[in-house]
Amino acid sequence: MHEASPLGILGGTFDPVHFGHLRLAEEARTALSLSEVRWIPAGRPAHRAAPCCTAQHRLEMVRMAIAGNPAFTLDASEVHSAEPSYSVPTLERLRQQIGAQRPLVLVLGADAFLGLSSWHRWRDIFALAHLAVATRPGCYIGNDRMDAVLSSEFSRRLCHDAAALGASNAGSIFSFTITALDISATMLRTAFVAGESVRYLLPDPVLDYISSHQLYSN
Repeated sequence: MHEASPLGILGGTFDPVHFGHLRLAEEARTALSLSEVRWIPAGRPAHRAAPCCTAQHRLEMVRMAIAGNPAFTLDASEVHSAEPSYSVPTLERLRQQIGAQRPLVLVLGADAFLGLSSWHRWRDIFALAHLAVATRPGCYIGNDRMDAVLSSEFSRRLCHDAAALGASNAGSIFSFTITALDISATMLRTAFVAGESVRYLLPDPVLDYISSHQLYSN
């Protein structure tokens, strides 16, 4: 057994960060016995359209959102990098920081996982970290929803015991169910443009920040 408990990694554009992200991180922390969840906002996301807000704004919103939770930490390296944000170089950088032995757990939503085989150097992820895939109640990630190459890796690496993620440094896939909060950044941005209330869908300090900087207004 490794002496250090697993370090969770949660990446994303967070455009804007909301309670769905926060609840995902908290439920991953408890379900997977993570000592820390490190939030890594993408600077220049490689797999999607450019974010609506600048990287610096998104970084500040995450900083505000996670303040007060000692288990949540912020990694600004991707925001400050001129290179596109890819998962494998990020995990390689983290490995250099924390060493080869501590378990790393990359937390993903089910939709992101099902597209994993399109990611840059995606198979290299398994040498660097475990994958923890969050699903909503009634949703599942089965082989019938995957392409052949991802299905093969899924069948080979799936584990059914969260404790196994702390027993090795990388290489397993674990699925866990989270509370269904029907909140998305896309929905929030649409609501902002329409002038609709989004209160109680994201933290008040983030909402105040968006208002004071007139973000998502058009």
